Amino acid sequence: MKAEPSAQLRLLEVQALDARADQARHRRASMPEVKEMAALEASRAEVDDQRRDAQIVVDDLDLAQRKADNDVELVRARRTRDQDRIDQGQITSPKDLERMQHELESLERRISVLEDEELEVMEQLEQAQAALSELVQRVAAADERLAELAVVRDEKVAAIEAELVEIEAARGPAIEGLPEDLLALYEKLRAAKGGIGAAELRQRRCNGCQLGIDNAEIGVIRAAPADLVVRCEECSRILVRTSESGL
Repeated sequence: MKAEPSAQLRLLEVQALDARADQARHRRASMPEVKEMAALEASRAEVDDQRRDAQIVVDDLDLAQRKADNDVELVRARRTRDQDRIDQGQITSPKDLERMQHELESLERRISVLEDEELEVMEQLEQAQAALSELVQRVAAADERLAELAVVRDEKVAAIEAELVEIEAARGPAIEGLPEDLLALYEKLRAAKGGIGAAELRQRRCNGCQLGIDNAEIGVIRAAPADLVVRCEECSRILVRTSESGL
């Protein structure tokens, strides 16, 4: 393949622009904020699952406490009613009075048991609410941090996108007029060679694979016509000759 030396030199300009674009896209994909957000979102999801489970426990205990309160109040009301009947002299039969007093004693014992159960549920509810509160705070803290990271990420992405637009605007004039076969070869090599399709021959070294070129090959390159597109024997990239090639 042949191409004017000026076209080959312009290919280095295109390569430099493409390398900048690749670097910008890599920065966009590997931003520490993105990695931190991904890890934080995963941990937040776990904590939020725990929060939902804790909320269910709190709801169940809250229901249990209201039931315990209601049970205590019902027994207390019955005790008050029976005591009032005795105090008002409504129970005249000694046998009925004795039976009523036994029932009051039984109600007192029942109230004591229910109050103990109520207290136990209240303690469990207090502990569950504390655990839920901690999880809610952790979710809120994660959301706050995610919001902060999103702001930084979006600012960086916007800057990178602006840079890519600038690079693309410069690339158009850079490739304008380049031979189609040269550009096609460059694009093919760039796709296969990690983004580098053309490299400068500098001080007898390929700047693509960073390997030195032996004297025999240097002699071949030196003797080659200026418009011949030279390829690196080691990496097959387009090797562009410049005044710094050391030929």
